[in-house]
Amino acid sequence: MAQHVRDIMTSRLVAVEPQASVTAVAQKMRDEDIGAVLIIEDDELRGLVSDRDLVVRALAEGGDPEQRTVASACSGDMITVTPDEDLDRAARIMREHSIRRLPVMEQGHPVGIVSLGDMAIERDSESALGDISAAKPNQ
Repeated sequence: MAQHVRDIMTSRLVAVEPQASVTAVAQKMRDEDIGAVLIIEDDELRGLVSDRDLVVRALAEGGDPEQRTVASACSGDMITVTPDEDLDRAARIMREHSIRRLPVMEQGHPVGIVSLGDMAIERDSESALGDISAAKPNQ
């Protein structure tokens, strides 16, 4: 069983600048088949935006998604972990802050994301969440 974040994190990262439009980010998520994108500015992690963030914080507010920037929809106060963080501690952080995805940082740079789904697959692959998270999406 994996013991550290590095053992289960997703290391294929997709990032955009804060000025990217909500539409462009949604299209990137669709094209890359992902549910979260990092917001990077001047080589610094500024936030994370999920597909849910786009709907709740941008689209539901109205306005033109071509004109609205992803900065207005992203999570700003970033809580992160390191690749060597214990999985139990990462799970506690996610629970305490009610978050589904944690950016993984090493020497000030993002190197991965660990998600609730990653945890479910690792900890209880037979659970409904683990089973759903492990399934390949229908195209």
